[in-house]
Amino acid sequence: MTWTTNPETFESKMLPHLNAAYTLARWITGNGQDAEEAVQDAYVRALRFFQDFRGDDGRAWLLQIVRNTCYTHLRKKAPHLLDTSFDEELHIEKCSAGTPETIAIKNADAELIRKAIQELPLNYREILILRGFEGMSYAEMSKVLNEPLANIRSTLFRARQQLKKRLIEFSSPRSSKSVASCG
Repeated sequence: MTWTTNPETFESKMLPHLNAAYTLARWITGNGQDAEEAVQDAYVRALRFFQDFRGDDGRAWLLQIVRNTCYTHLRKKAPHLLDTSFDEELHIEKCSAGTPETIAIKNADAELIRKAIQELPLNYREILILRGFEGMSYAEMSKVLNEPLANIRSTLFRARQQLKKRLIEFSSPRSSKSVASCG
């Protein structure tokens, strides 16, 4: 393959999506090292099949490859992880402006949301990440997840409902766990 500055090259189409690829891989695999390995493998696969790429949406095409690669890694490494909730600490972006109080509130809110997302099933986590963090449209998510548009809408709805339920549980003074332990 010849590397040129042509706007249709692999670099110009795929490298801008490196952060999105890592973010998705990080949430699916559960740790940075596995995510880096999956993204690297996905980029190698994307490069190998780039001549077959015919679309305008490089991000959706690449993220579909990243997702498939992550699932392949998970199946090989620990098949039971595909059905369990995610419990590893994630990097939280530091706030760059504001008073210590506002920074603490923002970090607490981000931590609460992160914790709630971590407890969701994998399919809910990935759809929330694609929509919320990557800002993908329903059509793009349909391509990445290889699901019909109707399934995307219903899964996203259920994921949001579960996230809302978790956030309410976390913020209520008496969580369901404490109520259950009382008798």
